[in-house]
Amino acid sequence: MRVVVAEDLFLLRDGLVRLLEAYGCEVVAAVGSGPELGRALAEERLDVAVVDVRLPPSHTDEGLQCALAARRARPGLPVLVLSQHVEQLYASELLADGAGGVGYLLKDRVFDADGFVDSVRRVAAGGTAMDPQVIAQLVNRRSGRDEPPSARLTPREREVLELMAQGRSNAAIADRLTVTERAVTKHTSNIFAKLGLEVSDDDNRRVLAVLAYLDGRNSTRR
Repeated sequence: MRVVVAEDLFLLRDGLVRLLEAYGCEVVAAVGSGPELGRALAEERLDVAVVDVRLPPSHTDEGLQCALAARRARPGLPVLVLSQHVEQLYASELLADGAGGVGYLLKDRVFDADGFVDSVRRVAAGGTAMDPQVIAQLVNRRSGRDEPPSARLTPREREVLELMAQGRSNAAIADRLTVTERAVTKHTSNIFAKLGLEVSDDDNRRVLAVLAYLDGRNSTRR
């Protein structure tokens, strides 16, 4: 797996490179600024980009904007964003094209190497890897409106929804919650019904549909 890493802090960038290489990834570029990232995304043959949101010279959302520009030029280019904070707008922009291959992780909630590399691989394969706090923010955003369908979800259905939005299959969700896969299937069917979404057996498509809905988009048009 060929990876581009963009992080302005040298120690963190070097740590990411060493970690990915230890798991058999090939880091084809490790950069520390927006312009460098733009060139790397345009010139390198890569499977996934791991990108810090805030990069020099602006130190605002330059990393994200470079990644979005690259996805416009190459639809579906896998991008895993790392951020210090939950920004709903960033999640919205990543999800806007509905192409898959997106991730949004909070730096201080990456607790183990295996989980992080699994997220990188999942995004590279066209899946999703969303931090539960990001999902919770999107759910709360919807819940602030007048009687949103998401407000009708039970606590267990919300748990399943968060795990689904991380890109987990029914079997993986069942294992995580220590329930049967049949129970998870029932919960996911209830979630789709309450959110007014078409049922889908494709894990990535259903994740994108749920995330798009929670972000206020009409996902059923895809």
